Amino acid sequence: MLLVDSHCHLDRLSYGSKQTSLADVLAKAAKLDVGYFLCVSVTQAKFPTMLEAIAPYPQVFASCGVHPLNQEPGVDAELLLKQAADPRVVAIGETGLDYFYSPENKDVQQASFREHIRVARALNKPLIIHTRDAQQDTLQIMREEGADQVGGVLHCFTESLEMAQAAMAMGFYISISGIATFKNASALQEVVKALPLDRLLVETDSPYLAPVPHRGRENEPAFVRDVAQFIADLRHIPLDELAEATSRNFFELFKLAKK
Repeated sequence: MLLVDSHCHLDRLSYGSKQTSLADVLAKAAKLDVGYFLCVSVTQAKFPTMLEAIAPYPQVFASCGVHPLNQEPGVDAELLLKQAADPRVVAIGETGLDYFYSPENKDVQQASFREHIRVARALNKPLIIHTRDAQQDTLQIMREEGADQVGGVLHCFTESLEMAQAAMAMGFYISISGIATFKNASALQEVVKALPLDRLLVETDSPYLAPVPHRGRENEPAFVRDVAQFIADLRHIPLDELAEATSRNFFELFKLAKK
């Protein structure tokens, strides 16, 4: 069995007594059949350090982008294009819109989002999109900027089935995190049950959002197995089937990620 953590922030994990190094984190995940990882960038300033940290590990792929909540000092479009052109980068993002935490700078977020889509199209690399409380604007900008030309994923998805369907119609995948395991996530669980298996990814978003039964702990890539097991049980299918489908989907979407 093979699982892929399609979205994690390995450079943001706490390295102390429980896990002393990135090698330790990856080894713990491997014991639970998690074999590949996409380490996702959230700022341009820390992108080179992130890339350096994961360089020794061919099973770890990289993205390049500016998170919608990290808009200070704002996206440098020329630098984004240069950084994202690195051959180790398999995706652009994470980018997108977050009106839940930061509604006051919608214009800045939207401009950044558009720039990321343009870079993705210029480099022919898929997008990693974060969207929260911004369904209409997210889909509108995706359409206006031609996001369907490169595809991508709506990561850590918590929105409606209708939004997922609109994104999938543009060639996007939907990634589910540990949020689906939470007690108050019944609406999301219904969405998860309705999503087509050939458009589904799993992720941790570590070090954030640890799934049940690890709530209250720092999240780590090994826990993607708990997410996958929960989804498999929710959909009444074997874990092996869920793992095979989501891993296949990952490599079909992120074509520059090589096994």
